[in-house]
Amino acid sequence: MKKFDSDVQALDSLKEVTAKLEKEIGKVIVGQSEAVRLVVISIFSNGHVLLVGVPGLAKTLLVNSIAKALGLTFNRIQFTPDLMPSDIVGAEVLDESRHFKFVQGPIFSNIILADEINRTPPKTQAALLEAMQEKTVTNAGKAYVLPKPFFVLATQNPIEQEGTYPLPEAQLDRFMFNIWIDYPSFQEEIDVVKRTTSDVSAKIESVLSSEEILFYQDLLKKVPVADNVYDYAVKLVRKTRKDSAEATDDVKKYLYWGAGPRASQYLIIGAKVNAALRGKYSPDIEDVKAVAIPILRHRISRNYKAEADGISVEKIIEGLM
Repeated sequence: MKKFDSDVQALDSLKEVTAKLEKEIGKVIVGQSEAVRLVVISIFSNGHVLLVGVPGLAKTLLVNSIAKALGLTFNRIQFTPDLMPSDIVGAEVLDESRHFKFVQGPIFSNIILADEINRTPPKTQAALLEAMQEKTVTNAGKAYVLPKPFFVLATQNPIEQEGTYPLPEAQLDRFMFNIWIDYPSFQEEIDVVKRTTSDVSAKIESVLSSEEILFYQDLLKKVPVADNVYDYAVKLVRKTRKDSAEATDDVKKYLYWGAGPRASQYLIIGAKVNAALRGKYSPDIEDVKAVAIPILRHRISRNYKAEADGISVEKIIEGLM
């Protein structure tokens, strides 16, 4: 790994590294620049991501491409109704000497693609809770540490409801971002069709190592934040709670509940990374706003009146900002 003379020099290099990373991902992924940007921010923030979009929008391909560009170990878990917790975390088996030993499951990897995560029952979904928060797995009273860095990138189909199970709020809260994958533009769809119907295949080169990712994660924790930015982030989250003094009339009218303290934490670390990627050494309020919607949209719950009036979560968040 390259040595830097100062933290400022190292922070400057992050922008260059990110540009290379996005260039490698762009060899395979057409468009989706905002989704790529947010996933990159989550990686340097040490956060998990929930990708939501209709089938065929390259959600799985995006995760695969990111894993290759980062040079990390990668496992895909296809979530199905019959998937068991032991299929994810592992289980104890009898070895040849008649002793129990723990056989690690696919979760023991740097990047986990939890494909169609809402297709498995809550019991199996819960197998990810400890791993996503503590970065450990407990089996038979013994804790096993997951490799570093560790990311869960989950996909979810929003339109097919049959045979799906909504994610519990506790699990949703562990995802830093809820990223909506939109349909490509006309020209982007032309490019997709051209690439996928020819015999030309792009090879993604590794840009970052696990050691470098951990270095940048630690570096970004040192980025200073002004008190007014802390105040803005915490007040923005508190505004989503209808029983708080900061709640607006729309929040009291349209929400069941708001975001918890984890949202405030993610707003600050996300703002730090967003600022660094823009060549700044300290985040401002605009950096908080840049990550606010994907951080808050899955942490607040609309009531029936909001749905009846056609008030979206995004519209409520924009009003609060």
